[in-house]
Amino acid sequence: MDTNETSLKGKVAFINGASRGIGLAIALELAKHGCKIVITGKTVEERAEVSGTIFTAAAEVIAAGGESLALQVDVRDEAQVKAAIAKTVETFGGIDIVINNAGVLSLTGIESTEMKLFDLMHAVNTRGPFMVIKYALPYLRKSSNPHILNISPPLNLDPEWFQFTYTLTKYAMSMLTMGFADEFRQDGIAVNSLWPETTVDTAAVRNKLGGATTVAHSRKPEIVAKAAQWIFSQPARSTYGNFYTNSVVVTMQAAGISDPAMYALHPLNDMATIKAVQVAGKVDLSSYAMDPSRPLITDFFIGKVPKVIPGVSKAKPEANTAAVAKPGEIP
Repeated sequence: MDTNETSLKGKVAFINGASRGIGLAIALELAKHGCKIVITGKTVEERAEVSGTIFTAAAEVIAAGGESLALQVDVRDEAQVKAAIAKTVETFGGIDIVINNAGVLSLTGIESTEMKLFDLMHAVNTRGPFMVIKYALPYLRKSSNPHILNISPPLNLDPEWFQFTYTLTKYAMSMLTMGFADEFRQDGIAVNSLWPETTVDTAAVRNKLGGATTVAHSRKPEIVAKAAQWIFSQPARSTYGNFYTNSVVVTMQAAGISDPAMYALHPLNDMATIKAVQVAGKVDLSSYAMDPSRPLITDFFIGKVPKVIPGVSKAKPEANTAAVAKPGEIP
């Protein structure tokens, strides 16, 4: 591995859920910086409703000049997770970075959430990341600059968000970040969360959150990947317990800001400061928009619970079927 601890060259990144979308974008970004990429996921054959498999993702990494290992893993299966960790170490010699990206999304409330779905969301969104971290931990302790990144939100305690079962599982993932950041601090392992400020063009958005209409008001997954790359390039012992937002990290990086605290600003709470940096640094994030002419949609948990989705004529007031997000001005 590279003697420069914060260099990504030669570092091994284990990505949970990397067949497509945000996981794949992070894989490709890290590959450009010399990482060895472990692609894990369930999809091994193309499906009509989603594009990409673990093998096509690995092929993209290799085509981009990186090294890759594709492993079929159901993150709910303890034996499969343990075997994947072992195969990663056997193939690449260790693990430096763990990214928990796999997730299940369903915007249902208590009455319309079947217990099977409840269990599935908790198993994938909370138990899965816990288990991956648990079995990767011995190898992370041996890394010169170990990082764990959960794709999970800042804890917005507005009670309306808690009408969704999904919230419980993603907040539990964020609480893993809080707890593990403190627990593993003594080991020099950085544990952080990263969340999109706006909706991102992913399979979940295309299949569950308004389809092409929402996609047009979303950003590309590359903006999340760019933010993740910055996080992994920081010294682990001084970068932990943060809830980063992709657009803020990319803004600060583009503006040449060196103060790490500025990268952890919240896009709503610190709007004036963020906009001032964008103006002073002439930062333009429009290249990350799917359609720069459309207003962007704020992602879950960033602000208030939204009432409408673009293209939906009437919002449903019931807690069980609340909508995605509203278009608004985004920094």
